[in-house]
Amino acid sequence: MALDDGPAHPVFPGVGFNSFAEMSWQRFEAATDVVHVGQRVSCEFLQFDTWNLEARLSLKTTQPDPFQVFADTIAVGQKLPGQVTKLIPFGVFVQGADEIEGLVHLRELARTPVEAPSNVVQVGDKITVVVTEIDRERRRLALSRRQCSSAGV
Repeated sequence: MALDDGPAHPVFPGVGFNSFAEMSWQRFEAATDVVHVGQRVSCEFLQFDTWNLEARLSLKTTQPDPFQVFADTIAVGQKLPGQVTKLIPFGVFVQGADEIEGLVHLRELARTPVEAPSNVVQVGDKITVVVTEIDRERRRLALSRRQCSSAGV
């Protein structure tokens, strides 16, 4: 990124670096999913990298954190509709509103013990879950399907 006002870079004056992790709160595949060559954006200055002589920038810190916004609207014990997005050995990820994902641990997937998530749900399934924990600091949402009356397994 070229800086309007900033420290001189030895090869590319006015250059700042915005890592993938600092580009967006949402998942994306390529930088062009977030920004385009020639696009003007405002970023937050994080630090000056004295080794590379360039500014480290963050585009995502200029936008509200969608997890925190989502966490303001829900409470532990609340039921949420969602869609299974990923199966992992110890549970499944379920995406609710605003593209926020939470984890349903294997023990919370059904009323009876389950050996593998695929025995109960598949990616793309729409399920109802209950919020069991909201960890704002770590940006994690714990969910339970077992605690919903509709989880019949």
